[in-house]
Amino acid sequence: MAELSTVARPYAKAAFEYARDHQVLDAWAGWLAMLGQVAADRDVQKLLSSPKLSTERKVALVIEVADVDVDDAARRFLETLGEKGRLAALTDIAEQFERLRAELEKRIDVTVVSAYALDDKQQQKLAGALKKRLNREISITTQVDPTLLGGVILRTGDTVIDGSVRGRLNRLTEALSA
Repeated sequence: MAELSTVARPYAKAAFEYARDHQVLDAWAGWLAMLGQVAADRDVQKLLSSPKLSTERKVALVIEVADVDVDDAARRFLETLGEKGRLAALTDIAEQFERLRAELEKRIDVTVVSAYALDDKQQQKLAGALKKRLNREISITTQVDPTLLGGVILRTGDTVIDGSVRGRLNRLTEALSA
């Protein structure tokens, strides 16, 4: 997986810079997300790795299955990916594109895992505190994990902040056994 992520980076950056410069970020983000979902499908992956299909056919197939309208620049982008054998990286390209877009828009997605469901007031309070601390717009997704006992775990990108009771107990156990 790390390989696809590495391969995807320059393509995602190029797509992002083009979309930003031509003010088509929303359109490119939308069709990249759809194409990324299609490329993640096992059956589609088999077709993309097939030497029997031409690059043009693979590109057309992915667009058709995703049921998206792409402009000429997007089609050329996809054809370049196809010629380089990189259509399988579309999922990673879409994810990295979205990260670059969030960075530009000073927006961050946070997953909050708590021992119980958070009501709207608690979510707004948490979003407000995170917005103030991170200086970004916050989009919160919540999950419930009753094994936490209490507290929350915050995840954003590759950063995890464990403020759960279970996490504190684990750290205490490690400190006592050291």
